[in-house]
Amino acid sequence: MNTGMASLTQVRYKVQTSTFRRVHPRNQGLLKSGKLFQHPGSTFPSIHINLSCICCTKLTPWESSSVTFAPTDNQSDKYLPESANIFETLESSKTADSSTANAEGVIETRSQPGQELQFFKWPLWLLGPSVLLATGMVPTLWLPISSIFLGPNIASLLSLIGLDCLFNLGATLFLLMADACSRPKYPTDECKSKAPFSYQFWNVVATLTGFIIPLLLMIGSQKGFLQPQLTFIPFAVLLGPYLLLLSVQFLTEMLTWYWQSPVWLVTPVIYESYRVLQLMRGLKLGVELSAPAWMMHTIRGLVCWWVLILGLQLMRVAWFAGLTAQARKQRLSSDTSSANGD
Repeated sequence: MNTGMASLTQVRYKVQTSTFRRVHPRNQGLLKSGKLFQHPGSTFPSIHINLSCICCTKLTPWESSSVTFAPTDNQSDKYLPESANIFETLESSKTADSSTANAEGVIETRSQPGQELQFFKWPLWLLGPSVLLATGMVPTLWLPISSIFLGPNIASLLSLIGLDCLFNLGATLFLLMADACSRPKYPTDECKSKAPFSYQFWNVVATLTGFIIPLLLMIGSQKGFLQPQLTFIPFAVLLGPYLLLLSVQFLTEMLTWYWQSPVWLVTPVIYESYRVLQLMRGLKLGVELSAPAWMMHTIRGLVCWWVLILGLQLMRVAWFAGLTAQARKQRLSSDTSSANGD
């Protein structure tokens, strides 16, 4: 075998001595032809190499037979998806994998915290109305007025304001609990409920009407247009807490409209229900203070006004419930029709 391989390769070397100074080949064909570069006065060994074709099928020891550089017929025709750029193909596959992983992560995060928050919401359905009852109705109905009202003085005014502030604290806690219960099951879902402009407009008109009328009557009494006159302290005892709580209600409604909280519909119902009891308390205090007839008629007129506004608010609640049911029915019908069309 070795003699056969040696016979296949025949290399003949012929060495000559020549003098070499500097060679500037102008014709690249000389390099291809293998001719000798000779220049007078330069000596350089010239080499004539005769190469013959070598045909060998035996692999050398350092070449591995297990390495395959070309795909076989059994392999897939497409190693990577077709694309104008291989980097785009790799990037798209990486993006698809990352989007799948992100979708799975979102599903896991949405399924776990929602159930935990839903579990904590159940006690709020009973705790919220209990807080509202304890801070609003119980002190007004069971606490005797004689223990609070000591006469037309500053102490009685502060006692009545403190009683109404206690209710305002309970109403705020109730609204926060109602807002938490009205939120969707999953925290990632947005829940924004915007009150209609007409609703906001008429609520502002009702609030300003209930606020301006007592102030005009007080100014008329101070100017002497209404007889007999009523001094400031008795007037503040009768209608001071009413005006203060009305201002708090207006501020609370503005905040619910700005935050687009779902409790914007029940906020006036809570405050107006308590306002009727507040004005009824004012009628009792007016009898003890021997208030003038025009003042008693004013308080009765305010009671009738807020009962009327409360009725309108309850009708709006029924209207909103009907509108929500209609929208839900339309959504279900559209989903059913799209499912049948598919």
